[in-house]
Amino acid sequence: MVTLAWEGYATRLANAEQQELLSVLEDILEKEDIDKSQGALVFVGKDTRSSSERLSQAVLDGWHYGLVTTPQLHYMVCCHNTHGQYGEATVEGYYGKLCQAFIELTKNTPNRTDDQKHLTVDGANGIGALKLREMERHLKRELQISLFNEGHGKLNHQCGADFVKVQQKPPTGVKVQSGERCCSFDGDADRIVYYYTDSEDRFHLLDGDKIATLISTFLKELFLLPGGLGQRLINIAVVQTAYANGSSTRYLEDTMKVIVRCTKTGVKHLHHAAQEFDTSVYFEANGHGTVLFSRAAEEKIRQLAEDVNTDDTRKRAAILLQHIINVTNQTVGDAISDMLLIEAILALKGMTVQQWDAIYTDVPNRQLKVKARQTYAAQFIVDGRRE
Repeated sequence: MVTLAWEGYATRLANAEQQELLSVLEDILEKEDIDKSQGALVFVGKDTRSSSERLSQAVLDGWHYGLVTTPQLHYMVCCHNTHGQYGEATVEGYYGKLCQAFIELTKNTPNRTDDQKHLTVDGANGIGALKLREMERHLKRELQISLFNEGHGKLNHQCGADFVKVQQKPPTGVKVQSGERCCSFDGDADRIVYYYTDSEDRFHLLDGDKIATLISTFLKELFLLPGGLGQRLINIAVVQTAYANGSSTRYLEDTMKVIVRCTKTGVKHLHHAAQEFDTSVYFEANGHGTVLFSRAAEEKIRQLAEDVNTDDTRKRAAILLQHIINVTNQTVGDAISDMLLIEAILALKGMTVQQWDAIYTDVPNRQLKVKARQTYAAQFIVDGRRE
């Protein structure tokens, strides 16, 4: 993920004329004190959008991973940059790490029925559908997926996370049974939302706010077990934007007593703010988000899991947290990783999608675009909320 300091450089490069490109690059190298003799690698992947083939061909001097989701490419870059400490920098390495962690988490719930293991997934006719189908064998039927919109239709057309979030209704082509858990990816599989219909065929959306609440509540419960994992040493925060439903913010602050930070819209702002805490959950309302664990938090959890003097309750919690760390793609929002984490938490808590939805009641909302002749007339504070 490009840091804020480098966004200006990216803009300069994008706007540079061909004859100016080399001098702009030289200027950036000088300002950042970059050694031109030092080797470098570029990781390239593509999704199923029509522009991907042309754009990926333009940068094939680096290593080409072929068809991958955006989050999978982020994952593999991180694996390389950490010299394999984060994982194996291949698609198979990605599947192996996440699915093994998911299986380890759900083996603690031996009484799950096939109905409880079942999930309906809308792939938005994008790359996520292809990769989810490819990954299924690694799950060993611990998650049984019915996949719709798997690539034969138009990308994101009347389907996908954004369509479901904005239109507040199920995607076209998905058979939604009453009370059944369903989720939708977006086209490049970095966003996810859940939903279901009730016995009266009313639609219920569980967006990024509900996802953040579920994950952060579960994490806090683990930290607050008898004996505790040391919440005073490992703080927990949730990072949101001004698009977050007000009910979620009030529930997190007033009921769960979790730190809530509001940032400007855009995942880059949430990710950087989340890095300030030991453990943080960040999600935009549109379903883009993930969980971050600081090195100090990971080390504390590892020590508790391996210490022979740790009591059984704390040891079990620490081991669960280790698996949660491994099932989570901490590099960026990842629909596949988020889906596995959500499914594991619901299984561990023995919670239905209806019980999850009932944690708090959303303030009624609708996302709309408003055209304004004088956009400067609206004034905003730094986190994007209106004054």
